[in-house]
Amino acid sequence: MIPKKRPAWAVRLQNQREAQHWNKYEMARQLIRAAGHNHGSVDSLTRQIRDWEKGKHFPRDWTTAYATAFGISENELFAAEEQDRCGNSEIDLSTIAITPYPPHQGPVAPELVMYFLEQLPGHYKADMWLGPRHLIPTVTTQAQLIKELVHAADAPVRRGLLGAGVAYTALLGWLHQDAGDINRSEGWRSIALDMAHRSQDPQLISYALTNKAMLAIDVGDGRTVVDYAEAALDDESKLCPKVRILALVHQAHGQSMMPVKNKELVDRLLDRAADLVDQVDDEHPWGNACRRTLKYIDVQRATAYLRLGLYWEATALWDGILGNAPETARRDNGMFWMRQASALAAVPEPERVVQIVSATAAIVEETGSARLRQELKEIPRRATAWANTSYGRELGEILSQFN
Repeated sequence: MIPKKRPAWAVRLQNQREAQHWNKYEMARQLIRAAGHNHGSVDSLTRQIRDWEKGKHFPRDWTTAYATAFGISENELFAAEEQDRCGNSEIDLSTIAITPYPPHQGPVAPELVMYFLEQLPGHYKADMWLGPRHLIPTVTTQAQLIKELVHAADAPVRRGLLGAGVAYTALLGWLHQDAGDINRSEGWRSIALDMAHRSQDPQLISYALTNKAMLAIDVGDGRTVVDYAEAALDDESKLCPKVRILALVHQAHGQSMMPVKNKELVDRLLDRAADLVDQVDDEHPWGNACRRTLKYIDVQRATAYLRLGLYWEATALWDGILGNAPETARRDNGMFWMRQASALAAVPEPERVVQIVSATAAIVEETGSARLRQELKEIPRRATAWANTSYGRELGEILSQFN
């Protein structure tokens, strides 16, 4: 007897869960949170998830919560469920969900380049508030469309689309990096570098190289960070101030990660970057962190000082930065607060550490940022001197929910 195929929606539920790196227990927690109520226990819901992913039952009361947790529409997630439940097992409905539209035919309008570029600032703003989970599906669809149009377009429209493609694929590299998916991040960043070379634009090539350096920071490979950052500055005279700032900042971060610490070199590189900030006047919609982030160079210096073990200096910088941080940059602020807490843990100032972590831990869950989660887990490593105090135990209780 031929075994019945799982319904397409059941396959998608499992695939989406695994893409988020959630086990079934965590999926149950996310569903309850997305539903906004305590309908059922986590344990019982975990058992239901197992049956739903096998296609035994349809999650009638949980479709909206599923869509909210994954950040996609109910239609995308449960398309064709009616046919599946009617017992049409002869058709492999999973193919319906992944069958692409026919490739674009005919000329590509130049206006499409501006269409994609004009949407980038909105994506960046949404990322600062939401984190990667909700943006990845949208940006992926647009990046894939750009790649398709590049194949159909003639120059110079193709060059413009390649430029937009660098921005979108670099953003996807960042989103997957923030979500903790290093392999996908590396893949998209490599595509960005390939598109940049095809565009023949030195600004884009340098920008794509600094994005590769950014990934190497999270991997912990300081030498690779330095190599990419130096390559990004290879023809510095052709680069606009913003691109030079990005390369210098990443070079400084790479140096702060080297086995032999050199504060003077780190400061010198960041000082060079600081001298360029007021000169940034280009119209490129990508790479605008130096204009978007208040006290951008101070943020970079405080981060580098934390790696260098200069905890008092880092704490003083974070105190000055966070007093004026805009509320709209929720995910970024969460990262800055975590780094401030890390420095305070080593100073030490246990009471402030617990206050900061208690107030900002929710941002980790809300944004789905794996980088925030990792930053949170770094704090106990610097809090060993007071781990057995009442503050240490309180910190441990807060962090236990992230194990």
